[in-house]
Amino acid sequence: MEERSRTYSWRDLLVALGEAAGLTGLEVMKRMAAGELPQPPIAATLGFRLVEVEHGRVVFECEPAEFHYNPIGTVHAGLASTLLDSAMGCAFVTTLDPGVGWATLELKANFTRPLTAETGLVRCVGTVVHPGRTVATTEARIDDAKGRLYAHGTSTILVLS
Repeated sequence: MEERSRTYSWRDLLVALGEAAGLTGLEVMKRMAAGELPQPPIAATLGFRLVEVEHGRVVFECEPAEFHYNPIGTVHAGLASTLLDSAMGCAFVTTLDPGVGWATLELKANFTRPLTAETGLVRCVGTVVHPGRTVATTEARIDDAKGRLYAHGTSTILVLS
């Protein structure tokens, strides 16, 4: 059996977020997408990236790879779940004023077909459904370049004032 390896690096996100104090969530997300602030370390770990940002909507891209595989030879559902959670959370962040915190209360994911290394580039679009003052709801979907749906989900977010 041939052994494979993978290395990657990341920047300290907490230092960068300290520098971003006072910015709105939309400003922070736009700066991350532009490379002016580092993307979170989980993005480097799993190999995805924030590529589009607007108020209430973000897009992540990822190319499923062999290192994402589970024991049955397909991409682990954790990759899709993390993409969905990231897109939904970051879409909500784009609606926040400086200093407002939040936490995911509930995450629901539905998987419609397996991701594999042959799937190619997928995009995960997250949008805000309801930007509540106490509880917000969001949704996201993962599609390939041909528009085929691989997963979709919803989340409930607690706003921490």
